[in-house]
Amino acid sequence: MTPDPTGRRETRDGRAVVVLTRTFDVPVEDVWAAITVSERLERWIGTWTGDPAAGTVQFRMNAEGEDVQAEPFTIHRCEPPHVLAVSSRAADGEPAFELLLELTEADGTTTLTFSQPMSDPELAADVGPGWEYYLDRLMAAEAGDDVAAIDFNDYHPAQSDHYRQLFA
Repeated sequence: MTPDPTGRRETRDGRAVVVLTRTFDVPVEDVWAAITVSERLERWIGTWTGDPAAGTVQFRMNAEGEDVQAEPFTIHRCEPPHVLAVSSRAADGEPAFELLLELTEADGTTTLTFSQPMSDPELAADVGPGWEYYLDRLMAAEAGDDVAAIDFNDYHPAQSDHYRQLFA
């Protein structure tokens, strides 16, 4: 089954950004823990090691195969339980991914707004479906569902054209 893509394009600070939103029927602190506590992250995307107070952690994705190495992620903003802004580094030292996760709560429902600057349509064709996949894994993990039942092949390449067209 191919889920419908939910990502949209916005312009923020003059930059094109892909934005995805998910809602949870739990308090904001629960979703915050799911995106910041290594043991909770492990259920849907990966783990981190290191000291976040130092401003950098080593993050390793766990659904990308056994050969994936941990990568340094810089923490730019951490305002519990509402804002987490991080970036990874490419081999040349330039930012590879700049990720912003914003959480709001209203009447017991928490909304996660995930965004990433994006300018290359071909990169968007790969990255957009990837974030749909991971965010749906987060939803499954938080609902107590089987995260392994979320199949990346249902997202990519089926959703690629949606993201390629958003950033063309």
